[in-house]
Amino acid sequence: TPVTEEVIIGEAGKSVVLMCRNVSERADEVDWFHGDPGAVPPLFSSNATLPEDARLSLVDNSSLHISVLRPQDGGNYTCKEVLNETVREHRVQLLVASGPSNLAVSISPAAALPNGTVYVDKRDTVMFSCTSNSHPEPTMGWTFQPPNSTPETFTEVNGTSTVYILQNLSLRFQGNYSCTARNPLSGRSETSTKELLVYYPPPSVPRCWAQTAQVGLMLQLFCNWPGGYPHPVLQWTEEERDLENSSWVVNATGTGDTHVETLSSSRLLHGKEFKCVGIHILKQGKVEPTCTVQISAPSLATEPLKTCFVGGTVSLTCQVMESNPPARISWLRNVSQPEVEIRPGGRYLVTQEGSVSNLTIQNCSHDADEGYYICKAENPAGLKEAYVSLTVKRLDIAAVTSSSLLETKVQFRSPLGEWRKAGGWKKEGRGSPVAFSVTFICPPAHRNQDSNDVLVLVDSDGEGEEEREEEEATGNSNVHRVTALVNGNSTQAGCGYHFTESKHLALEMHHCTGK
Repeated sequence: TPVTEEVIIGEAGKSVVLMCRNVSERADEVDWFHGDPGAVPPLFSSNATLPEDARLSLVDNSSLHISVLRPQDGGNYTCKEVLNETVREHRVQLLVASGPSNLAVSISPAAALPNGTVYVDKRDTVMFSCTSNSHPEPTMGWTFQPPNSTPETFTEVNGTSTVYILQNLSLRFQGNYSCTARNPLSGRSETSTKELLVYYPPPSVPRCWAQTAQVGLMLQLFCNWPGGYPHPVLQWTEEERDLENSSWVVNATGTGDTHVETLSSSRLLHGKEFKCVGIHILKQGKVEPTCTVQISAPSLATEPLKTCFVGGTVSLTCQVMESNPPARISWLRNVSQPEVEIRPGGRYLVTQEGSVSNLTIQNCSHDADEGYYICKAENPAGLKEAYVSLTVKRLDIAAVTSSSLLETKVQFRSPLGEWRKAGGWKKEGRGSPVAFSVTFICPPAHRNQDSNDVLVLVDSDGEGEEEREEEEATGNSNVHRVTALVNGNSTQAGCGYHFTESKHLALEMHHCTGK
């Protein structure tokens, strides 16, 4: 059996030259056989006419040139030299390699962006596959290159296809995935690369709220939908009306976890309902999640009448019952200075907890503090004001140093009936109490017994002499039945209770019956 002396590798579709080695210049004839001489007819002879296969030709009258190689061209070739009576042969093995070609990479389930980048849902199980045509079978491998890193090979097989599966994806799996098929015969290789992005939607639904801009009385609509990748598209619309066609809106659509729309203040905003629609690439074709916010102007609740005694402390309370966005609450002094806001400091303390604001006035002064106060609540949808009237009272029980008597009439209204009690104190020395008379006036017994009782002190310069004598006769000049009004609140001194004004004046209820 002839020994192969040379191996030549050619690629399908290209050309190759098979050399006939050691051919002398005196050779009369050179024949080429595709196989062993004697077993097959000559493929090409230097003395013959042109071969049937036009792809064949001789180079230097000895070497065989084959163009447009085909896989079936591979095999053993023999070169035979005829010189006079001498015959010499040279054997060549031709290997024809094809491919790799038609390399195909598939990632599923996945979708493609317009630029060809593919993305997957990290919650999915993703299959990567790669196929190629090659002769002989190629070596196929996958490499992964994260952003700003070098490629790393993670699988390699011999065959025309390779498949692997990834689960529990995360952002660290983002990058370029490359499949390479290499022909082991020719060394030729082909690579296909896919950029992969790992996406995931926000885990919940959008959240909406409204607030007032820090600068200016502008309405800000907030829509927040965090936790997804990439960022969602958030779109504000007015129910039954698109905000993009509204004069209130600068831009109704934005990309990001939070989108803020700023609208000019207007009373027309009251009662309006706005909707935010969340759009994420992984939720296309599904019901889009939404949230809504309704705008309302402020409404207030206050105590319209408040009372403070001179030198005392009183708190004016104002509560915002309804407001969206939350209203800014401020206190104004009265209508004479409608835009002068009361600031904390000195005798004034302004506090706010939630929607309740308190204005506390310390050391009440009749001249400085009595009058109207305005609670003002304002948001971009409107303004609401409520008036609180503050009355500052004096309670004067004067001591006298002469022997004259000062009489005071006390009226006591009670649901039990009307009582009149005459009596008083007579000055007996320095620091002693003064003469005093009291009158109890009670409404009919069928009135609501929870009604507030009122104590009214009225100076009386000319009446009550008779009552003083009667009181002195009874010996109870220092005991009286009253209800006291303290800082605007009714303190009932009912049966069995007493109210002590000072160490010189004791007011007490012993019994009370209808008259």
